[in-house]
Amino acid sequence: MNRFRDSLDKVDPIVFGLIEKERKRQQDGLEMIPSESFASLAVLQALGSVLNNKYSEGYPGKRYYGGNQVVDEVESLAIERVKKVFGCEHVNVQPYSGSPANVEVYSALMELGDTALAMSLSEGGHLTHGHKVSFTGKAWKFVHYGVSRKDERIDLEQVRALAREHKPKIIVCGATAYSRIIPFKEFAEIAHEVGAYAMADMSHLAGLVAAGAHPSPFPHMDVVTTTTHKTFNGPRGAVIMCREELAQKVDKAVFPGMQGGPHNHVTAGIAVAAGLMLKPEFKAYGKQVVKNAAALAKTLSESVRIISGGTDNHLVLADVSKAGVSGKEAETALDQALITVNKNMIPFDPRQPFDPSGIRMGTPAITSRGFNESECSEIGGLIARVVKNHSDSQALSSVKQRVLELTAAHPMY
Repeated sequence: MNRFRDSLDKVDPIVFGLIEKERKRQQDGLEMIPSESFASLAVLQALGSVLNNKYSEGYPGKRYYGGNQVVDEVESLAIERVKKVFGCEHVNVQPYSGSPANVEVYSALMELGDTALAMSLSEGGHLTHGHKVSFTGKAWKFVHYGVSRKDERIDLEQVRALAREHKPKIIVCGATAYSRIIPFKEFAEIAHEVGAYAMADMSHLAGLVAAGAHPSPFPHMDVVTTTTHKTFNGPRGAVIMCREELAQKVDKAVFPGMQGGPHNHVTAGIAVAAGLMLKPEFKAYGKQVVKNAAALAKTLSESVRIISGGTDNHLVLADVSKAGVSGKEAETALDQALITVNKNMIPFDPRQPFDPSGIRMGTPAITSRGFNESECSEIGGLIARVVKNHSDSQALSSVKQRVLELTAAHPMY
């Protein structure tokens, strides 16, 4: 079996070539999707390690397989570093991703069919916040709040009224397409008023919270979930953090409730990413992400309508319909110019999800490459130019050339 020792380019040149093709796409283009960033080279090395080979059902010191002495050290290190980053009481680093993590919290704290309250997908929430096509919306009864028509910000009075009416077991805050500060304290007050658990899904915001660029959900929330990519800049995994009194329920919901053996190579990547988050450079990075998003939004606002009038975080949601283009058309045109965004519903969108009125953009990935505010202002101008001239191949080609110049000046690794 000597082929086990050969490198990928020799064993499978087809897959090797596809990976190289994707690496070049990422290097040459501007990754502007707010739920994406670039893991550090150190994280990628952990992901490609021999830890992938080990089965480790259970938790440190309580495994169902032998030979886990080193894995126990890796997982314990990840837990302690995450605790130190966020100042939380209990941490589970085993969830495979953000969606399973949310389901595990629901199953830990609710019975099937119980009521929960969360943000609607069409106004900024996530599929696993109880959308009807998601398992979460089928297993539990979700009631949804949204944003005010007046200012397109979370309507806390609506949240309070729905909480009092429906008496949910859990109130979820956190979003995937909301550009303003999440008022964690106020959400917790409403939840505790009606006897509900307060839960935050800060998957988009974790790195900003760690950097002090967004208020922390602690100590207000009872339980917090986050993915470990996005602004965390780590591997594709997830973390559940909670009060100590909920630790046993949460851990049992993860294993054996939903999962088998943890992905130890991912756990190592989480440990590496959390270690980097403790360094001063990360705090500077997180704050720069927010500054860059503000610069992007300011320039774009001269050409398209920015939802809620601006941004407080890493994300910019824009209504491009008045430029005579749909979100889908804008996404396609921007792809041709090597700028990656995603079409997205805007609050009270009259259009359908597959061809909505908006596009969603963010600055985590480009900030990790060293882009600054002036460059993000220029990028805003390039995006606006594409949106205005989405069917003009010459204009798209011109923008593409400028994108190649910008990305060449900021190598990924």
